[in-house]
Amino acid sequence: MARFHPLEVTDVRRETRDAVVVTLRPRKEDRAAFSFTQGQYLTFRRSFDGEELRRSYSICAGLDEGVIRVGIKRVDGGAFSSWANENLRPGEVLEAMPPMGNFFTVLEPEAARHYLGFAGGSGITPVLSIIKTVLAREPNSRFTLVYANRQISSIMFREELDDLKSTYLGRFSVIHVLESEAQDIDLFTGRVDGAKCAELFSRWIDIASVDTAFICGPEPMMLAIAQALRDHGLSDDQIKFELFAAGQPGRARQRVAATLTDQDAACEATVTLDGTTRTFRMPKAGQSLLEAALSNAIDAPYACKAGVCSTCRARVIEGEVEMETNHALEDYEVRQGYVLTCQCYPISDRIVVSYDQ
Repeated sequence: MARFHPLEVTDVRRETRDAVVVTLRPRKEDRAAFSFTQGQYLTFRRSFDGEELRRSYSICAGLDEGVIRVGIKRVDGGAFSSWANENLRPGEVLEAMPPMGNFFTVLEPEAARHYLGFAGGSGITPVLSIIKTVLAREPNSRFTLVYANRQISSIMFREELDDLKSTYLGRFSVIHVLESEAQDIDLFTGRVDGAKCAELFSRWIDIASVDTAFICGPEPMMLAIAQALRDHGLSDDQIKFELFAAGQPGRARQRVAATLTDQDAACEATVTLDGTTRTFRMPKAGQSLLEAALSNAIDAPYACKAGVCSTCRARVIEGEVEMETNHALEDYEVRQGYVLTCQCYPISDRIVVSYDQ
């Protein structure tokens, strides 16, 4: 199971008024652990006023750049993102878990594919990593990006995207859609919704040629785009999601009080982590499996606690559970018994769960 490691901050670059790009360097002995796949993220932790906060930020570097970079956009009321934008400096050390996430497809040097990406705001971060890596490692493939922002000044990585267009002429194209600024072409103004997608597919994007689509942004935008893609012939297997979790609160959600006074409402939970197995009793309601594990001194991994990332992923080996929210696991993972323990509540009287599988 992944644990936190120190990463030295070697550079902090102001990207927009409310976003920074942070370059990180692992210790020599941790370099292998921080080898990443395009589209993955890092989970950081830091204490604020005595309370530990964990936040996940996507890697924006391509595999061939030889560095680790993450983009951090300020969230209103967000303790971690505000601190990073205002106070983080080169020379400081951040604690992070090794890279995680499945927002990618396996690349093949001989493949000739058409990838389509949709990004909203800072949702561009993992998509940028994918774009750079695809263009470098699949020389016969091409990538079309639809990038939604409120206005020109809020576009992250604008110069970098322009440089990529110049470097990979004919293989990379960008369509900027601005919500609150008019453009020469009316189609490129407004929100990216189902109607906008239908127009793009009829006038600008050959949807029939698309092999894989990547979507990263706010949930309403993602759901509308995914449905539009399905309506125009793409299967669920061709659509990859990464939810942009801007709605995470700056502080951890308060736990709901839970008791074990009612024997019928209790469950015996057996949890394996790092080869060690612990058994404890927990309520069937009012406390997630993750919260129960943490309260029983098990150092279970987590980040968002909102069902958005997959940091708390584990496998149910015995018993039945119910997930309230799932924005991170693929259908095949759920069929294999994997759950997000932050959203997981027992139904049966006994469950056996492993973080090691």
